[in-house]
Amino acid sequence: MFYHFHPYEPFIPVNATKLIVGTLPPPRFCTKDLKTGDVDFCYGSIDGQLWPILDSIFKLNLKFETTDEAIHQRKVFLESRGIGICDIVASAERNKIDASDLGMQNVKLRDLIGYLHRHPKIDTLLFTGGNSKNGPEYFFRRHLKEYGLTLEVISDEVPRIHQFVIAMPRPRQKQSAKEERIIKTVSLTAPSGAANRAVGSLPLYKKLKDADPRFNTIDFRVMQYREFF
Repeated sequence: MFYHFHPYEPFIPVNATKLIVGTLPPPRFCTKDLKTGDVDFCYGSIDGQLWPILDSIFKLNLKFETTDEAIHQRKVFLESRGIGICDIVASAERNKIDASDLGMQNVKLRDLIGYLHRHPKIDTLLFTGGNSKNGPEYFFRRHLKEYGLTLEVISDEVPRIHQFVIAMPRPRQKQSAKEERIIKTVSLTAPSGAANRAVGSLPLYKKLKDADPRFNTIDFRVMQYREFF
């Protein structure tokens, strides 16, 4: 049984208003047996699409290499835009050493609600995947139950949008009073090749593809992500 742990602590700038939430990076990021082009940071897999998507949206001229400069570029971007990263899975076990979400067993979750309490400016969670089994929204729903909370549907079209409310304690001198804070969640199309089939089946994608045969699944994600980043 392979012990698959998250190799990175959450990266949450003090000015963060948005939080990217996924599951786990590929197992090789635990063992540091990285591929050429991997970046030793969150979503750093050369096979992943999150950073290429953001690079396209914001014209970042990112380096895709295993260097400190590549890590620094990503951190500077996140800080400048008030975006944090806090994947929800702390660790899992696997019979097969791969990156599939479905292969995760005995999953331990991070306390995302605890992070929200410590970072009161965050008002949006950006899930890099939906409510399919072992996806980030799926685990977050499980996590909310521990706090007696649920998601309320705002939009059931892709990308699905929900919200939930958490009570934030006031300063000590007003200990008895609490204020409510609304957090929006957006379940983005997963930035992985495995999700391309799902993208291809979406009516909107088919319509855009018919209008422009050059339009592809990366273009679709860029269009979708731009609205929320």
